[in-house]
Amino acid sequence: MSDLLKKFAEKPIAISLAVMMVLVVVLATLELGWIILKDIITPPVFILEIEELLDIFGLFLLVLIGVELLETIKAYIKDNVVHYEVVMTVAMIAIARKVIILDVKELQGLTLVGIAAIIVALAAAKYYYSKIK
Repeated sequence: MSDLLKKFAEKPIAISLAVMMVLVVVLATLELGWIILKDIITPPVFILEIEELLDIFGLFLLVLIGVELLETIKAYIKDNVVHYEVVMTVAMIAIARKVIILDVKELQGLTLVGIAAIIVALAAAKYYYSKIK
């Protein structure tokens, strides 16, 4: 029963997820390009404000997260295993995105400590898995 489920349910779902992720990543890339173009051509020309830069960096990292998620789906389709390296990379990019677009002035200290704990945990996990490999 388990093999039947994997053959007829998991593979088609993973493939459809990969197709949808490609569509989302392409659309997000086009949106990012449009935002960059729009920000560059609006006066003052070729000058971006800090808020615009932070939005662009956040969107850039969001597209990168999508690409890494696509790699996770492709690896699953190929090997039927979720590779921890790709998952760790997605998590690190996601937390980096959060830190980059973060407005420190609006957050409580405990929230910042929580984000720092997540960063330390991800770094420790990445170090641990690199040593056992």
